[in-house]
Amino acid sequence: MRFITYQSESGSSLGQVQRTWLGVLAGERVRPLPGMDMLGLVRQGEAGLALARDVTTTALPLSSLSLLAPIPVPPRNIMCLGMNYAAHAAESLMAKNLPVKMPEIPVFFTKATTAVNSPYGDIPYDPRVTTQLDWEVELAVVIGVQGVNIPRQRAFEHVFGYTVVNDISARDLQSGHQQFFKGKSLDGACPMGPAIVTKDEIPDPHHLALRCWVNGELKQESSTSDLIFDIPAIIEWLSHGMTLLPGDIISTGTPSGVGFARTPPEFLQPGDVVECEVEGIGRLRNRVVEQVE
Repeated sequence: MRFITYQSESGSSLGQVQRTWLGVLAGERVRPLPGMDMLGLVRQGEAGLALARDVTTTALPLSSLSLLAPIPVPPRNIMCLGMNYAAHAAESLMAKNLPVKMPEIPVFFTKATTAVNSPYGDIPYDPRVTTQLDWEVELAVVIGVQGVNIPRQRAFEHVFGYTVVNDISARDLQSGHQQFFKGKSLDGACPMGPAIVTKDEIPDPHHLALRCWVNGELKQESSTSDLIFDIPAIIEWLSHGMTLLPGDIISTGTPSGVGFARTPPEFLQPGDVVECEVEGIGRLRNRVVEQVE
């Protein structure tokens, strides 16, 4: 199944009130799931999926709804991998005039939960903060079953589903702070969605096409078959001595074609439209909007 989180307005004696709903996406129609939310669904596992299948409500047109990130407020930071595609690792190292050497263990970092953005939300641009916003299309894994020290042969038992992330990066902050967290965690720097697709819908997540466009120009094009550390390896490494929880989001890395490694470097500007797509899951579309308070 394909699950979305969306907003709608409902009237009351106090006026219009924004409400958040969970729905099952089928084509261009959405079946609401009253009384449920995405985190609750994930935490219920198979019981939650069975309940979602049994709910019968009147379907709504997708075009009438305002989509949010599938998990608007994750239970903790989004966990991410750096340099997990060979070509991207090479372009990143060469751009920094460093020797090209593939990572021997996964490079993990996190993005703050306040970075989460909707699949079609505006990406804030404040030149007082950064002038080097970069794009990064990524496949993300949503954990469904708690676990620690998970062997890779059992990794998929802990996966609920998959979604798309644009790991927007402020390269000047990333360079200045000499670590990833701040430059990856600006508000709105994690567009996500449009849906979470359950793992049964994606029988092989290691053969999915990834693409990113800026103003209609293709910037990134690759396949998850090029991951250096595949999903079972990622889950095994990350869960070593660290419990993974239902609702955890793991963004698996971006392929080559990012802006800072181009000659000359390219960065997002106000008015730019970034689209990120992962085959079988969906496409994000976000406009960069200058916001100076």
